[in-house]
Amino acid sequence: MVGPGKFCDATSGAGRRVLGAAMAGAVLTAACGCGADAGEEREGRERAAVQRVLDRQASAVRSGKESGYLAAVDPREKGYRTAQRQVFANLRRLPLTEWSYTVGDVRHSGGKERGEGSSSPADGDVVADVRLRYKLRGDDHAPVSANERLAFAERGGKWYVSAELPGSDRQLWEEGKIGVVRGKHSLVLGADRGEGALRGLARDADRAVTDVERAWPRSWPRRVVVESPSSLRDMARLLNASASTYEGIAAVTTGEAGEHTDAPADRIVVNPEAYGELSGQGQQVVLTHETVHVASRTHTSAATPLWLSEGFADWVAYGSTDRKPKEVAAELVRAAGEDDLPRELPTDHDFRFGSDAEALGRAYESGWLACRLIEDEWGKDRLLGLYLRIGASQKRQDAAVEDAMQAELGLGRKEFTERWRSYVRKQLT
Repeated sequence: MVGPGKFCDATSGAGRRVLGAAMAGAVLTAACGCGADAGEEREGRERAAVQRVLDRQASAVRSGKESGYLAAVDPREKGYRTAQRQVFANLRRLPLTEWSYTVGDVRHSGGKERGEGSSSPADGDVVADVRLRYKLRGDDHAPVSANERLAFAERGGKWYVSAELPGSDRQLWEEGKIGVVRGKHSLVLGADRGEGALRGLARDADRAVTDVERAWPRSWPRRVVVESPSSLRDMARLLNASASTYEGIAAVTTGEAGEHTDAPADRIVVNPEAYGELSGQGQQVVLTHETVHVASRTHTSAATPLWLSEGFADWVAYGSTDRKPKEVAAELVRAAGEDDLPRELPTDHDFRFGSDAEALGRAYESGWLACRLIEDEWGKDRLLGLYLRIGASQKRQDAAVEDAMQAELGLGRKEFTERWRSYVRKQLT
């Protein structure tokens, strides 16, 4: 139904047309009481009616009244009504402190748009772009904004929500029965997952927060929200991507780098298939890695190369283990055996999900070893200083990295790359 996305402010098509109309046309419109002004008036009435329907539904969510929530759902749409009953039950389990809707653009569907399982819409049906804002108690420091495209039908003078349409963002509470487990530093939400699995995730997430606190001395919420869908397919739907994009990826973190400090919490989304294949230590490394991204987001910008942000996250995650480079960097060990070690630090392009799995592995391992090199030769404080200096730079990435390396390490990128190549070969051969 909803998820992070772009919301377009409403601009009436009729309003645009009237600006370009001839004076005679405007006089005719005024005389007959129809045309652009009438269209705008009708659109305004429909937008107001749709907003009232959603306001009542939002009030029902906040008060926990299922009857009020379902009263806003089209009684003719049996399948949609059944799905919304499950959605409401899921919302009741969430620690919500805010829930509201704002209606944007409203337009007539012409009977052409359908929601999944919906019947043929009535002639008076409209489609609305809707912004949802919600907030989880203790975990979101500001409301999460998300978008829906909803169909509405007028039945006997009353308006109802009749369908959710393609193009709507997706949320976990639409993908099965929701389980909720709150840890000391975490909130874990699962769809059709056993309570034992969710409690295990909460324990690992709590430990991840503790480990990251020691490594990242800057201000951050010190809490994480973990979402665990029931399958890779459902994970991909949450992230608006194809399943192949995240095949073999154990978890990802949502949210934009560089967002301000009062932005809502990120979500760590777990791929239950890939995550479930890992050892206990491997699962812990994954959650710690993703928690680093939550902690460092406001100090990560377009100037931060992915080899540094991903390498730093791995550096923290592996820091609490006793694993050696040859155990961690399996793809680079293989490349070393074939005398095919990379000659350059990985580019941002090398970190694309859905690409060559071995190449992706080499990119992550290369970034981790670059951060390990900095720790070994310059110390942890210089590594953190490099990260913060690059993230704060207003320059393009290449210039930002060059300047920060000169300031923190006393050498440029070219010399650093040569040292990194030597370090990788020494560690892995």
